[in-house]
Amino acid sequence: MSRWKALPAELDPRVRQLLVRLRRLKDHNGLTMRQLAVRTGYSAKSWERYLSGRSVPPRDAVEAMARIGGEDPTRLLALHEVAVAAWRDRPLGSPGQGAPEEGVPEEGVPEHAVTEHAPAETVTTDAGPSAVAAVAPAPAGAEAAAPEPEQATTSATRAAEGPRISRRALSIALVSGSVALVLAASAAVLVAVRIMDDDKGGAPAPAGHAVSTAATTPAATRAAYSCHLARADGHWYAGNSRATDSTVAYGDSGPQVAEVQCLLRRAGISPGGIDGMFGPLTMGAVERFQRQAHLDVDGIAGPRTWKALRG
Repeated sequence: MSRWKALPAELDPRVRQLLVRLRRLKDHNGLTMRQLAVRTGYSAKSWERYLSGRSVPPRDAVEAMARIGGEDPTRLLALHEVAVAAWRDRPLGSPGQGAPEEGVPEEGVPEHAVTEHAPAETVTTDAGPSAVAAVAPAPAGAEAAAPEPEQATTSATRAAEGPRISRRALSIALVSGSVALVLAASAAVLVAVRIMDDDKGGAPAPAGHAVSTAATTPAATRAAYSCHLARADGHWYAGNSRATDSTVAYGDSGPQVAEVQCLLRRAGISPGGIDGMFGPLTMGAVERFQRQAHLDVDGIAGPRTWKALRG
C-alpha cells in the first residue's frame, strides 16, 4: 500500500485530526481509493481531495467511512463538525478560501420564485414620475375609474417601502443564521472535547466535583510517566513501551505516546512534556523529527518513525 503524502503545514490541527482518523480507517481496512468510492458512493478523486487536506469531506462520507471501519459514527461526526467550523474560520488567502469546498455548505440567501402576473396598466399621477399606480384591466363593457391622486401616492409609497422591509427582514435572517452557526460550532467543540476526554479513559465527573477533577487529573497523568533511557539490542527504550510497528497519532494517549515523547527528547526535540497525550506539541515534534530523519512528514508515529526513534 502506498505511503501517505504529508498534509499541508498550514492545515488547522482540528482538520488534521479528522483526516488522520480517516486515513487510519482506510489503511486498517486495506481499501484502495476505488474500493472506497464503491463502498461510500463518493468518487475516488473526491476521496483523494479529502484525504490530502484540500477540502473537508461531507458528513455523509464521514459517516460511511465510520460504518466501513467499524468506528462509532458519533465520535467521527463530532470531529467532523469541529473540522468544518475550523475550515470556515481559516484565514483569508489560505488554499480554497475563494470558493466553498465540497462538504462545507455555502451560506447564502435562498432564491425566491417569481410569480408571473397579468400585465397591468400604469397611470402616472401628480405625485411625480416615481409615483406610479398599477390598475387592473376593467371588465368588458365597464368604464375603468381613474385613480385619485391621493390613492396613487399611497400605492407608490407602499411600493417604495416594500424593498426596505424585505432588506430589513433579510438582515434579521442573516444575523439569526450567524448566531445559530456560532452556537452549533460551540456545541460541536464541547462534544469533541468530551469525546477526547473519554478516549483518555476518564469518566465524566459529577457537577460538584468538576473543578477538583480538572485540577488533579493533569498532575496525576504527568506523574504516571517518566523516561528511563536504556539501550538494548542496538535500540533505545525509555521504559514505557516496547512498541516498534504500531501507529500513534494526534488524539491518542497512553504509554506508547509517552515512549514517543521520551525518544523525541532523546533526539533533542522537545515534545512539550512527558504526559502520554498526543497533542499539537507532540505532533509538531514528530514532524520536526521526520524532517530531520528524511522521512515522510505526516505527524504520525508509524513503523518507519518508530524505527528511526529507536535508533
